[in-house]
Amino acid sequence: MGAVRAARQCLLWAAVAAFILGADSNLFVKDLDDSFKEDRKDDIWLVDFYAPWCGHCKKLEPVWNEVGKEISSLGSPVKVGKMDATTYSSIASEFGVRGYPTIKLLKGDLAYNYRGPRTKDDIIEFANRVAGPIIRPLPSQQMFEHVQKRHRVLFLYIGGESPLKEKYIEVASELIVYTYFFSASEEVLPEHVKLPEMPAVLVFKDGSYFVYDEYEDGDLLAWVNRERFQSYLNIDGFTLYELGDTGKLVVIAVIDDKNSSAEHTRLKSIIQDVAKHYRDQFHRNFQFGHMDGNEYINSLLMDDLKTPAVIVLNTSNQEYFLPHKSIESTEDMVHFISKILEGVVEAHGGDGILQRIKRIIYDAKSTVGSVFKSSPLLGCFLFGLPLGVISIMCYGICTADTDGGADETEVSKKETSGRELTDEGTEDEQEEEASGQSLVDLSGKQERKSILEKKED
Repeated sequence: MGAVRAARQCLLWAAVAAFILGADSNLFVKDLDDSFKEDRKDDIWLVDFYAPWCGHCKKLEPVWNEVGKEISSLGSPVKVGKMDATTYSSIASEFGVRGYPTIKLLKGDLAYNYRGPRTKDDIIEFANRVAGPIIRPLPSQQMFEHVQKRHRVLFLYIGGESPLKEKYIEVASELIVYTYFFSASEEVLPEHVKLPEMPAVLVFKDGSYFVYDEYEDGDLLAWVNRERFQSYLNIDGFTLYELGDTGKLVVIAVIDDKNSSAEHTRLKSIIQDVAKHYRDQFHRNFQFGHMDGNEYINSLLMDDLKTPAVIVLNTSNQEYFLPHKSIESTEDMVHFISKILEGVVEAHGGDGILQRIKRIIYDAKSTVGSVFKSSPLLGCFLFGLPLGVISIMCYGICTADTDGGADETEVSKKETSGRELTDEGTEDEQEEEASGQSLVDLSGKQERKSILEKKED
């Protein structure tokens, strides 16, 4: 009895704890309804648009509760909420929600989409960046050094009012979702930073700085979009998706991070060396990095790429390039990507009709395989039941056709037999008719004979 009582107490305390945690999370994440459309205008909102049946939404829910709790503890002006986009579909459509979950920061009349990893720190970083000023002033060199230590990539405008600053503000308004934008006077810069002219826009990254040149770099928006990444990255699915906006080809060493063999480390160091020492030659066209494991790449290629390997991806049209021989040195890598720029290397993949058909077949096979691998019984039920029903239907159709033909044959025989009996009669009837016909013929002969005898008399 004591053990039973203790178990009941444990269950009771667990239920109380769950209730308290649920109530606690509701304090920091507000459930939004149709009144939100009007109420939001005076505040900054970070909103998760979700669907109750969405598995990714359910996975995000505990992370979202932590986001709400931490943002509140930081004293941020951002309010955190969530909205059932299936119940309030008209509001979700107005904000451009097309999938679930969709995370947006709503600031005045602007709505900023979050497209990064769904982790607490990344989401909070996004919220703090977008909720603050689009251009953040740096009043001193000490402040500049502090900011430079905190950010791997930052953009800085130097100078007073100018058309370049107006363009810089416009670009920052669009790309604040990805990176930080600052402004300062020339005195704030360290002594080693030399500017060819004023005003100027710079990017600080990779332990160095690079100055925007309108004549060489083209449009400022395109330049910022290209430069908002470090020269060398640890690439995953989210990063590869974002790199699609840069228009660059992505040079990837596909390796196993847990494998410390010379071949794996050599490819990684070769690409790092090219990214660092051949920047002027390649940075406008190529992004460099490495990817841990080949699973994601295999899904893109619809093939099995053996690791370690080097691949160059064109994310805009799903083409890819593979070296014809092993990359043994930096010179080999430079030669390979130079030939890609010249258009000499053969491109594989693409987004043509045949590739799209192949993609549909591959995705279907992958889906079926993953279902059977994760749950064989569920796979048998999902795919076996429809096949069984179809088989029964086909069998029924075939059987019905065969029986119908036999019935028609039988009916035809009966009709034919009936017609024969009707036309000719039974055998007895035929014999009676034959016998009757003989008697008629015999009587006719006798009558003719008697007539002749009378004539003779």
